[in-house]
Amino acid sequence: MKKLLKKYFGYDQFRPLQEEIINNVVNKKDTFVLMPTGGGKSLCFQLPALKFSGITLVISPLIALMKDQVDNLKKNGISADFLNSTQSEKEQNEIGQKLKNNETKLLYVAPERLALPGFQEFLKTLNINLIAIDEAHCISEWGHDFRPDYRNLKILKNIFPGTPIIALTATATPRVQEDIVGQLSLQKAKIFISSFNRENLNISIINKEKAFNKLTNLLAEYKNKSVIIYCFSRNDTEKITEKLNKLGFNALPYHAGLNAEIRKKNQNMFIKDSINIMVATIAFGMGIDKPDVRLVVHYTFPKTLESYYQEIGRAGRDNLPSECVMFYTYADTRKHEFFIGQINDKKMRETAQNKLNEVLEFAEGNVCRKKHLLKYFGEELHENCNTCDACLTDEEKFDATVIAQKIISAILRTEERFGKNHIIDVLLGKNTQQIRRYGHDKISVFGIVNNINKDKLAQIIKSLLDLNLIQKSTGQYPTISITNKGKLFIKNKEKLELNKPRQDKFSDKKLSIEVEYDTALFEKLRVIRKHIAERENIPPFMIFGDKTLHQMAHCLPAEKNTFSSLYGVGELKLQKYSDIFIKEIKKYIKENNINIKKIQNSQKMNRQLHDVNNVVNQKYYQTTIELLQKKTNLKNIAKHQNLKVSTIVNHIEKIIDDEINIDLEYLKLPRDRFESIKKAFTTCEDEKLKPVFELLDGKYDYDEIRLVRALLNTQITSQ
Repeated sequence: MKKLLKKYFGYDQFRPLQEEIINNVVNKKDTFVLMPTGGGKSLCFQLPALKFSGITLVISPLIALMKDQVDNLKKNGISADFLNSTQSEKEQNEIGQKLKNNETKLLYVAPERLALPGFQEFLKTLNINLIAIDEAHCISEWGHDFRPDYRNLKILKNIFPGTPIIALTATATPRVQEDIVGQLSLQKAKIFISSFNRENLNISIINKEKAFNKLTNLLAEYKNKSVIIYCFSRNDTEKITEKLNKLGFNALPYHAGLNAEIRKKNQNMFIKDSINIMVATIAFGMGIDKPDVRLVVHYTFPKTLESYYQEIGRAGRDNLPSECVMFYTYADTRKHEFFIGQINDKKMRETAQNKLNEVLEFAEGNVCRKKHLLKYFGEELHENCNTCDACLTDEEKFDATVIAQKIISAILRTEERFGKNHIIDVLLGKNTQQIRRYGHDKISVFGIVNNINKDKLAQIIKSLLDLNLIQKSTGQYPTISITNKGKLFIKNKEKLELNKPRQDKFSDKKLSIEVEYDTALFEKLRVIRKHIAERENIPPFMIFGDKTLHQMAHCLPAEKNTFSSLYGVGELKLQKYSDIFIKEIKKYIKENNINIKKIQNSQKMNRQLHDVNNVVNQKYYQTTIELLQKKTNLKNIAKHQNLKVSTIVNHIEKIIDDEINIDLEYLKLPRDRFESIKKAFTTCEDEKLKPVFELLDGKYDYDEIRLVRALLNTQITSQ
């Protein structure tokens, strides 16, 4: 498979899980893939398609997305086509004939096409070897983007009972995952779940006060780089676009109120780098496959964490460092709640409100952003990311005793019957209709807070909830009440210290790029790429991605054999484009009197340093093996090498994978603790850590649970 990978896609290595998924598909097994945007989902069905003799049928929800993917495949020398409503009857007939002649490897269609008269019968005449269902979460009513047309896909198993199906999505909670597998009738499907941790993304949440000024300052840092700004409404989109263009920025709007032709034109200009800023509602994004978006801004926070994760996922799909910034004010909650209130179905309304509450928890929280986000999707991040605004903010304390007493008093004076928004309005002395209706403008706590704004007050209330001094009911309109702990806090006149409400802090700890490169040469190569793309009427990234240009500007390949080793350079692209780029590189070397030999020696030294780091890591691993053979306990092994216990557990897991024969029985926890954890793994019927940790109510830390899992695996492998 690696030969095909290099020949057609220009990659030397697979990304995590890709090879295992592809092997499962090639072995004709049903497969479910949960992988973040930018993780390389498409390759998981595109590469097997080249291995099979027949056709791979790909179900894709948006015309623009399937067109981009088909164009990209063709640029790589792979025969692919799509069928959709934009094509003439003649075009569709020509594609139909190619399919009957088995001249096409991949066919992309939208889910609604399956319901068209005669299309299912037409499919039965073809040699379909694989079915790929992209954006599979659209089949589940529990997901954030349910589409009724996807429900038609369940018939595919009836039409092609022996054909393997691969279902792929970037956003699905455990409940949605189960629903997808059930709805599609996948048979003994192997489930692959990749880490949701997009390490190349920086996440920041900042106060929305003076938001436009903050936005323009941010955009100034991303001059000539691709940016998406998500807005709440069409009106916001138009206003922000107009204001940005008056200041000299290069922006276009995108929303459902524009006619289809203008939307398509604006999208194409963004994809082809004719403009660099797209100001859009959530209608934009699913239909594009642009890998080099460097900044995603949420001008208003989204209504679900699934939407948020999917939308920030449009940044840095080429795995290069990118930024995600959300402007937050609690006042925007009412915009979302207005529309939630229009939902007639009570169950759906409550689900929507609960999902909105999850976003508020995320935005107002003080913990690592990525840790919070990953936990929502069922993944545990053991270490803080150390790149988000929460991780980079110094935890400065303040005496919160008085403000906490005022909040609790306001909850009591309003008889514990109201939600957070109402409590805040009472404390700030807001003259609202609801406050007057209940006479809350007459109570003693009305207007007693005058030195803290609404957003900071909301953060403090969140902290009191986290400390269990107050609690929130469930349902569409949750109310706040005082806990027993909160009553004791007031009765005993306890003191309280909290972290200061967070000040705006962009994620200024920039992630390092993969290679240092000559920026002047990179810009010249970008210009050449753009000229080729304009000539061929395709997006520039389809020629070569930024990562490939970075490598060119780093390695300065002046011969075809070195050029062919670059990331993303397959056989067809080497033949078609290498000469023009090599010519520019040689010209640059000559004009700047660059000593190419000196650069190559420097790069060789960098590789040697990388090898030294690998040797150091191997040395730690070897020392762990030696100390385990001496029956040294875990804490002492860690202390001896100045490492964390979790690193030693990593070594033990590797020892088991490497099948090194060491007696590890002495590491067993006390019998009662070992058996409790073992029983929890049996109950959960899974090797994942989070369900076991939660089942045990947090009584055991993750290192203990991982160690027991490792020891249980040694028992299995020795049987």
